[in-house]
Amino acid sequence: MTYEVAKLPLNTLIGPVARATEPLARLDERLARSPVREGWIERQHFADATAALWLEGELVHVEDLVLHDAHMDIRAPTHELTRAHAVLRSRRQIFARPPDWALGREGIRQLTGRGRAGPAEMSREGEGSVARQLDAGEPIEVDEPDPLREEIAAIDAVLERATKVLDGGAVPARKEAAPQPDRPALVYDLDWDEDARLTEWQDLLDETRQLPVVLRAAILLETWSSIEVLQHASWLGPVLVSALLRQEGLAGRHLASLHLGTKSIPRERRRARNRDDRLLACIDAIQEAALAGLKEHDRLVLAKSQMERRLRERRSSSKLPDLVEFVMSRPLVSTGMIQDRLKVSKQGALNLVGELGLREMTGRGRFRAWGIV
Repeated sequence: MTYEVAKLPLNTLIGPVARATEPLARLDERLARSPVREGWIERQHFADATAALWLEGELVHVEDLVLHDAHMDIRAPTHELTRAHAVLRSRRQIFARPPDWALGREGIRQLTGRGRAGPAEMSREGEGSVARQLDAGEPIEVDEPDPLREEIAAIDAVLERATKVLDGGAVPARKEAAPQPDRPALVYDLDWDEDARLTEWQDLLDETRQLPVVLRAAILLETWSSIEVLQHASWLGPVLVSALLRQEGLAGRHLASLHLGTKSIPRERRRARNRDDRLLACIDAIQEAALAGLKEHDRLVLAKSQMERRLRERRSSSKLPDLVEFVMSRPLVSTGMIQDRLKVSKQGALNLVGELGLREMTGRGRFRAWGIV
């Protein structure tokens, strides 16, 4: 699919692009000085992960996702829940890395599952291990691979082999490339060339560099959906486009929740036959994501100011300030989560919840959870 700038209806698109750019830039500037920035970012990760599954016709409750992320499931996790958690982990991974990592060669390989585990996912002894989850903003200290050094080493190996052949020496047979693991035909369409479609999408990423950032993001968002790059990870496209907005500096301090914005767009507009109508829907989705982020930010600022009133004249050793920060970073919290984070007893956690005046969100008598409204 080729987008020619001369054939794009710029007169129709430029107005919506400007309207979408304004709230997105305003949100990013507000987050730069916000006291609830870290909590807002974590909450947006959860909201966007559940919205991604909603767009695919699957319902994942945010409380189940929060408990699953904390390894405190109250029931066996479903396939949809594990997929939503994959979206959550990918967003955290992208935000914890440099802005240009996600759309780079190594980032694309890791996010699409085409590369080996990176240095951040290996133990010090070099043995594979489960990577710990990174907090947003936590720096990652890894040794970045040097592509130039690897290419020079490969050239040297070829020259050495050619010299031995010319001298009549014995040359070991070439090692055949390791075959790619066969995908089961029951799960994957074997005629679906994901590599070719991904290359096509990356070519479009390079061809649209001269366009405004929001228009470029909308084109890439629409193209990912149209050509269906990955069979079982359609959610990755909007996440990569969010990484593009962060890389270009328009949303440099957060990762836009494009799934959440797309959720507000009627399906008839998202799946319109006309490509220009789909582009307008994608632009509106970016605007809706920014507006929803502004509303959520204002709500969190108000909630935190109300909770901080309860912290007046408290002892310096009180756990309430820690609980406030924890509540701000999760859509809801359970007794077990509070116990694990604050290192208090179950009764102590219940007492802290009562003092802070949190609202019970589940309506259950057991496995209760609290949050802010």
